[in-house]
Parts: sequence; structure tokens; C-alpha cells
Amino acid sequence: MKLIKNVKGKYRLNTFIDWIIYMVFYTIVLICVSSFFKSMYIDPKHPYIYAFLIVLVIYLLDKGIKPSLVKLTIPITGITVGLFYPFINLFILKLADWILGHHFDLKNIWIALFISILLSLCDFLVSQLIVEPLIKILKKEGE
Repeated sequence: MKLIKNVKGKYRLNTFIDWIIYMVFYTIVLICVSSFFKSMYIDPKHPYIYAFLIVLVIYLLDKGIKPSLVKLTIPITGITVGLFYPFINLFILKLADWILGHHFDLKNIWIALFISILLSLCDFLVSQLIVEPLIKILKKEGE
């Protein structure tokens, strides 16, 4: 299994490894937020398993529903100069809340918005601080 691949002249991390890195950090974010705010509930029997399951559901919704939502809300996002985009993430979080039932509960809309912004920030930080440097290191080793 190759760790990096060349896709159209750009080097990318193996999809599975990339996915695992992001899922671990998203899970950490959810567990930290649920421990600080009581407005977010993750089933306490197995919080790490349920947090990972929540992240998996969010990932599937991001890949399945989010592209359509983004296309449908282009006018609103354009008028608000991109400020509406976190509300799309908020909708995805509330949909995950509905799917997972009593294992995951977002009681406060502001906490859900805060989580969606945190996940976007986590995505940016993981990309810039972990994935990109890892690609550079692996690219140098492969040369």
C-alpha cells in the first residue's frame, strides 16, 4: 500500500490514512466539547465509540448530502459572503443528531454552531499541520 499517490500532478496522502487522521481528530474535538458543555450529550457508556460513530455519520452526510446543500444554497451563501456556510455544517450536525437518536443530542443551537465552526477549524489545522508536512516528508523519502 502506497502512503502517497500522485493525482494529476499533485501528491496526496493515501485516502484511507487521510480519512483515519481526520476521524481521530474530529473524535477528539467532539469528546472535548462534550466534556466542557453539558448542552451536547454523547452516550456515557462508551463515549469514544459513540463519538467515532458520530464522526462517521457526519462524514457520510458530508459526502452524500452536503454537496447538494451547498449547490442549493449558493445564492444565500453568496449574499452573506460565505457566512451562511457554517449553517450548512450545523444542518449536517442536527441531521446526525436525529439519526443517532438518544446516543447523541445537541440541546443548544449555539453549541451546535460552535461545534461546526470547531470542526471546520480542525479540518484546516490538521490539513496544514499534519497532512501537508507528512506528504512533504514522504515525497522526499520516495525521491
